[in-house]
Amino acid sequence: MSLYQQWRALADEERTQAEADKFWQAYFERETENYKKILGDPAHVYEGSLQELAAAFSMEETTFAGFLDGINTSLKQELKLETLESESAVSLDIDFEKLYYNMLNAKADWLYELPEWEPILTVEQRREITKKFRLSKVYVSETKVGRNDPCPCGSGKKYKNCCGK
Repeated sequence: MSLYQQWRALADEERTQAEADKFWQAYFERETENYKKILGDPAHVYEGSLQELAAAFSMEETTFAGFLDGINTSLKQELKLETLESESAVSLDIDFEKLYYNMLNAKADWLYELPEWEPILTVEQRREITKKFRLSKVYVSETKVGRNDPCPCGSGKKYKNCCGK
């Protein structure tokens, strides 16, 4: 079983609500510390084996595989999560605009509100990304055919006397 599969099994494990809250709270605290470290030095690309990076971020390998699951779509080169093992080569070369967008999408306000974002993305850049994110969630319906409009099927009849019956 790969580390990612072990993470999924751990994350999906049946727990009481209190146990689940405790588990996720502990994970989110570690995740936040990881992002603080990454955002604190945005020019540095963390590279090495999964085992080495997990140690550098003070996480167990399985939990670090879960962290990689969360950041994977924000990497310039996505990882094949299903094949991750301790010796797998990992490069955290991050597209920071995409990362900010994905944090908005995950509703992870504890991450996208970190002060460490300030030197990476200006307030204006963050507003633009937020605006783009919000617009992506807006549904615009197509124009509706009125009852007395010509039928879109091309029959020449009014919609109410044709396809609208």
